[in-house]
Amino acid sequence: MKILYLECNMGVAGDMLMSALSELHPDPDGFINRLNSLNIPGIKAERLTKKKSGISGTHIKVMFDGKEEDEHLHHHHEHTHDEHHHMHEEHHHVHTHEHTHVHRGMGEIKNIISSLPVSEKVKGDALSVYKIIAEAESAAHNCEVSEIHFHEVGTMDAIADIVGVCMLIDELSPDMIVSSPINTGSGTVQCAHGILPVPAPATAFILKGIPIYSNEINGELCTPTGAALVKYFVQKFGAMPTMSVSAVGYGFGTREYETLNCVRAFMGETAGSTDTVVQLSCNMDDISGERISFAQARLFEAGALDVFTIPIGMKKSRPGVLFNCICRQEDKEKMVKLIFKHTSTIGIRETVCQRYVLDRSEEVVHTQYGDVRIKKSEGYGVKKIKPEYNDLEKLAIENNIDISDIKFY
Repeated sequence: MKILYLECNMGVAGDMLMSALSELHPDPDGFINRLNSLNIPGIKAERLTKKKSGISGTHIKVMFDGKEEDEHLHHHHEHTHDEHHHMHEEHHHVHTHEHTHVHRGMGEIKNIISSLPVSEKVKGDALSVYKIIAEAESAAHNCEVSEIHFHEVGTMDAIADIVGVCMLIDELSPDMIVSSPINTGSGTVQCAHGILPVPAPATAFILKGIPIYSNEINGELCTPTGAALVKYFVQKFGAMPTMSVSAVGYGFGTREYETLNCVRAFMGETAGSTDTVVQLSCNMDDISGERISFAQARLFEAGALDVFTIPIGMKKSRPGVLFNCICRQEDKEKMVKLIFKHTSTIGIRETVCQRYVLDRSEEVVHTQYGDVRIKKSEGYGVKKIKPEYNDLEKLAIENNIDISDIKFY
């Protein structure tokens, strides 16, 4: 199984995550060219290779109207509907940079992303991530999502970061994304509403349900954009799984701390795994077929991994059956009781087995006749794909066709 592991020991911001993922890409410069060719209004991205603490890494510099903004500062420039109008009144009297006047609502952001020349999957992912941010800002300010207006500088940079990360994940196509717990940083942060604690309220809202921590580093390490990307894409949080690593990417932030400020991304393969199971066996020559069937069903209901029979010849030339139940170690006692209850045996043998297991996952594939679940197994240098028979049978009956007529790849 192809695993992407994100190490967020110094938090996560959109530009840092995009930078780290670009280092895993076989053609990072080609990616930057494609990002720039999307023509996100006012945005130009540049890939810089830097050295920090003797480590080489990447910082993707995203500029709006020729100026790079610090994501940790600009993302707080969002306002509710009433504040938005009040600020515009102030700007009639105070002339600053032209683009500081512009604020965009979620409707406009949706239109910008929807019109980009990227795949429907990337558009859908990007819109879902932005929706997470908007809902968090809405909850933090206790107002409707439609009333949130994002400062254009932050908006365009965030769109570039989000779309860039969605493109990279689509092109890298990992089977699973795992992340370390997220370091939020500590202290306070200045924003449009005053001085707030770290993590800022919107970030804290997004990080609900995600393992987070704070250490002695004083600063805002996790931004709403970074938090939303992690929330949307990561399937599991914890330590790095056992994997054979093929590439490591370092994505540098703009700020300097005593600890190297980066997101690390690891791409690798899990080789499959091993576990221990118990096989419970008994020989019987005095049990009916109906009783065997009933016993098998009860064992499967209770969580047996497999139940099967083998015809055997027994003493006095009697035909019999070798009844086998394979289960997890913790289920052994339960299975023993069920076998004694539902069969005629008076003795059960136990064999402890070491089992080699391929990593398994499931996805849904669309066919011309309907959706089919596909079971994928990987590890030990092999890949196997198998359609779910029940789905094939159902579609074949509904459409009056043979199972072989359903093409799923």
